[in-house]
Amino acid sequence: MAKGHTPRHGSMGYYPRKRARSIVARVRRWGNLEEVKLLGFAGYKVGTLHVIKIDDNPNSPFYGQEIFKVGTVIETPPIIVGGVRVYTKTVYGLKTLGEVWTKDIPKDLERVFTIPKKENFHEEQMNKINSVKDRIDKVRIIAVMQPRLAGIHKKKPEVFEIEVGGPAKDALEYALVLLGKEVDISKVFSEGDFVDVISVTKGKGFAGVVKRFGVKEMPRWHKHRKGSRRIGSVSPQNPAIMRTVPFPGQLGFHQRTEYHKRILKIGSVDLKEGKDDINSSGGWPHYGLVRSQYIILEGTVPGAIKRLVKLRFTIRPIKKQFEKPKIVYISTKPIS
Repeated sequence: MAKGHTPRHGSMGYYPRKRARSIVARVRRWGNLEEVKLLGFAGYKVGTLHVIKIDDNPNSPFYGQEIFKVGTVIETPPIIVGGVRVYTKTVYGLKTLGEVWTKDIPKDLERVFTIPKKENFHEEQMNKINSVKDRIDKVRIIAVMQPRLAGIHKKKPEVFEIEVGGPAKDALEYALVLLGKEVDISKVFSEGDFVDVISVTKGKGFAGVVKRFGVKEMPRWHKHRKGSRRIGSVSPQNPAIMRTVPFPGQLGFHQRTEYHKRILKIGSVDLKEGKDDINSSGGWPHYGLVRSQYIILEGTVPGAIKRLVKLRFTIRPIKKQFEKPKIVYISTKPIS
């Protein structure tokens, strides 16, 4: 009888499997959008639920019928445009040409950074940007999250950059108009859009090869004094051990990107006025109540509950056109 064989577990494209640098994921690439608008947004992961929707895929055998889908709720409170930063392209990558900060800084931001309070500081920054307008290639806003508006009990906001699409001159004008203002997710995405989600996965600590790589456990009944949940050989050691050999190490807390997540719904909650269509009677487990705007993404999203999830327009465009999602029923009972 032939021996059982399984392909190798664990893609080599994710090496080295070490902890992420930061709990806030980093976006290394933004989509190419000709329209002048923000190319991304961010929110906090709430949990998963199930949705009954009409299948709008013409190639599906269930086209036009009701189907069951898993959805992930992400609370997306409005972000504040705290600053605008401009870049130019060089042979060594992007180089900062200048930046301008808003005059009215919320008190929340004092926990993150301080801005010089000298006179005419804002005017000096604007003059510097105007002097290098012809060299600008990329425009990005400095976005500031508002966790106090969400259901999580957090004081220190996250600060990160979001690129602005379109020609550089038009993008700069658009960004300066938004400076110091709040931006809702409805001004960036719409229902039916496909987005990429970037987040840091759940951390699971130090793990062995069986859990980390799916190595088959050796039989325990014969001469395994050195253990059964381990590899049998570490490969030839000359000139060096092969890097493909599975070893114990860190599992989880890795930055990952998942593509083509469809936005099924964009909604908002106002508990004072009694407008609430997403919270269950006892709130979301380990999260609490959704208190501001939210979106429902089709499928699952990497990361733990309350973790920041960044969204961007997909960099692998889908040519097929879909109609606006038709949702029949949304279960407010979280999937355990």
